[in-house]
Amino acid sequence: MAALSAKSRGRAASFIALVAVPGVAMALVAPAVPAAPSVPSSASRSATADASLVAQIAARLARANGIRAQFVQTQTSAALRQPLVSRGSLVFVRASGAIWRIDAPYRTAWVVTDTGEAAVGPDGRRVPGASSGGARGVAEVSRMMRAMLGGDLSALYSQFTVRAEGTPARWHMTLVPNQPQLAQSIVSMEMDGGDALTTLRIALARGDTLRIDFSNVVPIDAPTPAERALLESP
Repeated sequence: MAALSAKSRGRAASFIALVAVPGVAMALVAPAVPAAPSVPSSASRSATADASLVAQIAARLARANGIRAQFVQTQTSAALRQPLVSRGSLVFVRASGAIWRIDAPYRTAWVVTDTGEAAVGPDGRRVPGASSGGARGVAEVSRMMRAMLGGDLSALYSQFTVRAEGTPARWHMTLVPNQPQLAQSIVSMEMDGGDALTTLRIALARGDTLRIDFSNVVPIDAPTPAERALLESP
C-alpha cells in the first residue's frame, strides 16, 4: 500500500472519523423499544408508530452475521472547490468490528472495533499508534451505527430523536442528536435502505456534509482468517 501524503492522511482521518468509526455495529441485542406513552395523543401515536417501524428495520438489518459491500463517499465542504469523492469496500462483522478500505483517489485502510480505530499497514497488520485522530462525535457516531446495525435500539434512542417512514422493505430514517455534546458536531443523520443500509447522509454543524452510498451488499457468516486476525488483534 502506497505511503500517504499528509493531505491524504487528513482525508483518511476525516473518513474514518465520520463514517467508519461505527465499529459498524455489532452485538445482536434484542430490540429494546421504549414503552409507549401513557397519554395517547397525535404526537405520541406518531412516536409509537415510528418506534415500531424502527424496531422492524433494525430486525431486518440484524439478520446477517456480517456484510461485504462497496461504497462511494461524497464529502462537500466550503473549504473544498468541489466535492471529494472516495471509493472503496467494507467488511463488517457484527461480533467484532469493521474494515474499511479506500481504493481511490488514494489507497488506505482502517480497522474499527470496540477498542477504537487503527490504520492498516502495507503488510496487512495494524499500525501501532496510528489512528484517525479522533474528531469530536466519533464515539457517538460509532454507537449509533452499532445500535442500528446491531439491533440495540436503547443505545440509539439515548443519543438521537428518531423519525422513520416507509415500510420495513423500503424505509427512510432521520436522526437528530438529543445530547448537547453530539449536537455540537452533528446536525442530523439520514439513512435509507431495505434489507440493508443503502445510503447514509450526515450534516455536520460546521456546514460540511457527508454522503455514503453502499452497493453490492452481500451477507456473510464469518470473515476470512486474515480479516479475523486483523479485527481481533490488540
